[in-house]
Amino acid sequence: MTSIRARLLASLLGLLALAALLMGAVTYRNVLAETETLFDYQLQQMALSLRDQGEISAAQADSIADAQLDFVIQIWTVDGRSIYASRPHSSLPARALLGLATLQVEGRAWRTYSVATRERVIQVAQPVEIRQRLAAHAAWRSVVPLVLMAPLAALLIWWLAATQLAPLSRLAGELRARDARSLAPLVGGDLPDELAPLAESLNALLERLRQSLDAQRAFVADAAHELRSPLTALKLQLELLRRAGAEGELEAARIGIGEGIARATRLVEQLLALARSEPGAAPAARERVDLAEIARRTAAETVPFAASRRIELELTAPAPAFVDGDPVALALLVRNLVDNAARYSPPGSRVELAVAGGADSVTLTVDDAGPGIPEAERQRVFDRFYRRAEGGESGSGLGLAIVRSVATSHGATVALDRSPQGGLRAVVRFAAASSERPS
Repeated sequence: MTSIRARLLASLLGLLALAALLMGAVTYRNVLAETETLFDYQLQQMALSLRDQGEISAAQADSIADAQLDFVIQIWTVDGRSIYASRPHSSLPARALLGLATLQVEGRAWRTYSVATRERVIQVAQPVEIRQRLAAHAAWRSVVPLVLMAPLAALLIWWLAATQLAPLSRLAGELRARDARSLAPLVGGDLPDELAPLAESLNALLERLRQSLDAQRAFVADAAHELRSPLTALKLQLELLRRAGAEGELEAARIGIGEGIARATRLVEQLLALARSEPGAAPAARERVDLAEIARRTAAETVPFAASRRIELELTAPAPAFVDGDPVALALLVRNLVDNAARYSPPGSRVELAVAGGADSVTLTVDDAGPGIPEAERQRVFDRFYRRAEGGESGSGLGLAIVRSVATSHGATVALDRSPQGGLRAVVRFAAASSERPS
């Protein structure tokens, strides 16, 4: 049983049935006891009224001798001689016990009350089975209303449960009625306190999903737009290759096609890297890694490109610096920073890469001697496909976007400033890894 309504109704109806049974049993026993007390009181009142009255008149004797009465009155003299019986009976008590008593006469139980005067003894008796039958009828009549009310109470509980759970049904209905493209917030209305947090959480989830889908659509649109340029350039280069006649023209066309393919390849690689580093992407396994070693390997991989531009790479990492993270993503972050620094630095300059570890943080710093970035644009350069109008280098506008995305996924911060060399300084600050390897 998975339905809240079904479980609630089953619990409430079970509780109602148990309460009805207990109340019925208690009421039945209480009414039996009260009826027995009432019958004993009647016996006492009849006996006492005859004691105080004295002689029994003929009219009164006829009325109490009625066979339809459940009571039998007997009177004895003080020496035990029977002088009166209200009606003949085959098994009347032959002796009297003063006060209330239960006597067995020939297998039949009698409830008696006897009172004595100076001249006689008066006893009023009643068969126990008649008392029990009358008491049971009275007790049952007191329980019947409770039995009749139980189904009505069950219907009322069903109606109340349906009414109180109606907001949950409306919320579920609103969600079922939506298609995959509908991400508008749920209409809260007068939701109860128990459902309001659920609706708020769903609305927050829908908002995050909307933002993620908007970012994905924008990413696809931007990627399609950015890929159009290198593909168009390749198409033009291919057309030039077809029209080329001289050997020099053919070679220039081949070189142009090769450069166009390289640019398109780098753009696709960066697009894939950015997609993998986005916050909504599936998280990679984290481990305790040495950022200094990652920087050392990545710098070594970038040396050929820097050498082709006559750029000198200098790495300062005097000691291991451990962080918790994805080594592939961290290598991607370092590679983009070093690649950007080498790409925008003038020939013959130097790119300095430093990793410094502390008790609480690990800092990665990259300095170059390029044109730098004005302070007003230092936040915009982290946007995807943003390119500065100045500078002779043509890039995809994704390098710093990838850096920020990787840093954000690792809980790190990225800051841009002016380098002591006159160019740009990029500083990425990570939290230091714990001493124990994460489980």
